[in-house]
Amino acid sequence: MSQARLTSCLPLPLDNKVLVNVIEKAKDWALMHGVGMRDKKHFTKDAIQIAPFVLLPSPFPRTEFAKAIELQPILNELMHKVAHDEEFLESTLQNALQVDEFTAKLYDVWVKVRSEGITQPVSLGMLRSDIMLESRCPHLENQCAKHTPYCSWKQVEINSIASGFGHLGPVSREIQSYVLRQLGHGELIKHMPENRALSGLCSGIIEAYDLFGVPSAVVLFVVEEVSYNICDQRFHEFEISEKRPDIIIYRKTLNEIYDETQLNDKKQLILEGQPVAVVYYRSGYEPAQYPSTKEWDARLRVERSTAIKCPSIQYQLAGTKKVQQALAAPGVLEKFMGGGNSTGRVRDIFTGLYSLDFDDNGERAVEMALADADRFVLKPQREGGGNNLYGGDVRDALLRMRHSRERAAYILMERILPPLVSAYVVRPGAQVPPPLTDVVSELGIFGVIIGSKDKILCNKQVGHMLRTKLAEANEGGVAAGLGALDSPFLLDL
Repeated sequence: MSQARLTSCLPLPLDNKVLVNVIEKAKDWALMHGVGMRDKKHFTKDAIQIAPFVLLPSPFPRTEFAKAIELQPILNELMHKVAHDEEFLESTLQNALQVDEFTAKLYDVWVKVRSEGITQPVSLGMLRSDIMLESRCPHLENQCAKHTPYCSWKQVEINSIASGFGHLGPVSREIQSYVLRQLGHGELIKHMPENRALSGLCSGIIEAYDLFGVPSAVVLFVVEEVSYNICDQRFHEFEISEKRPDIIIYRKTLNEIYDETQLNDKKQLILEGQPVAVVYYRSGYEPAQYPSTKEWDARLRVERSTAIKCPSIQYQLAGTKKVQQALAAPGVLEKFMGGGNSTGRVRDIFTGLYSLDFDDNGERAVEMALADADRFVLKPQREGGGNNLYGGDVRDALLRMRHSRERAAYILMERILPPLVSAYVVRPGAQVPPPLTDVVSELGIFGVIIGSKDKILCNKQVGHMLRTKLAEANEGGVAAGLGALDSPFLLDL
């Protein structure tokens, strides 16, 4: 089955001289407005280079965009309920815990905190639901081909920790708006939805800070030893400082948290003599970020404290792939959401998700993937990009793990086949002009939710981001160097 195709907002290709001129302008605009990252090959704290970006906004159906926006608060609440259901998390993760050391260590932190008694019942969730348009629609192929080049979007995953691009999402719209004006098509900007993700996400941190209720308290960003995606992180700090200059923000690694913080007799996390109100993780989502016991001890110390965590340890566990797969099983959504219209709407966005546990369902999933590996993605319990397996690698991995309990640490997901778009992708150090290439996109919708097990205090959708990659590429993470910044151009199809 061939992939559908959506038409670019402007006729392509562009005239070569016009293209070279507008790219040079756009690259300078990017550097002067924070569309940048640090160079991994030649790292220095004194310079950034442009982040990869798509020159023109990518088409996206208006109705599907609106559906994603409307559904985000419902998904926020679902994740909140899942994170606070101890029995469900335990039963869902039990097989993965036996073979996935990283998830098991996160789970151990959660068990210790629960056994001692939860000190801070309020959690801050800054979530991002990643979705793709599905252009492969076997049951409606004739109708799709006749009436529209897409069917609907499907969920790739929900990110519950370090959900980045709150700055780079909105600024992508700004740089592409600049390009459209330079090309004499400023009238098209009205088809690009407003994006207030940065202010929306930062409002969540500010609201959590105010809930903590200690005027002298500080906010702590947990960061990597080396931060490449520095603009996206720093602009969160700049936004908070502009809105609330009274809030002091510190950036610390887990190792520094171990050395520089302590719990007082009230179980407040004390940093530089002040209690920490909010801990916002931009690190802590992969094993390499815990190279020693010190990092795990620091994570446990934070979880034991009165600080409001984003995410709390149970929120991070709720964001694992095993939970995503379990929610798609018959009857599970009804357990959390009841049997109303919202339940059906959420179920409609799930693509095929299959457990690889050692039972009849797991065996059927293995056989299905071995018979047609190109249909599937093999996913471990990891965030951050670059971890999934595709095509022949799926077959090889399953043949290797078929009789090993290691396979229980993965889930199998049907691969989503999004529509193609022709685009120019501008990358640092690459040729100018770049070739016109086929790309596909993944839309992320941001949500903020604050609450305890029994009460939700805040629940809202706050913005979006769009990542685009070459059509033949498997992974699309911008920070990982595989994707490019983009923004949606809404079409009435």
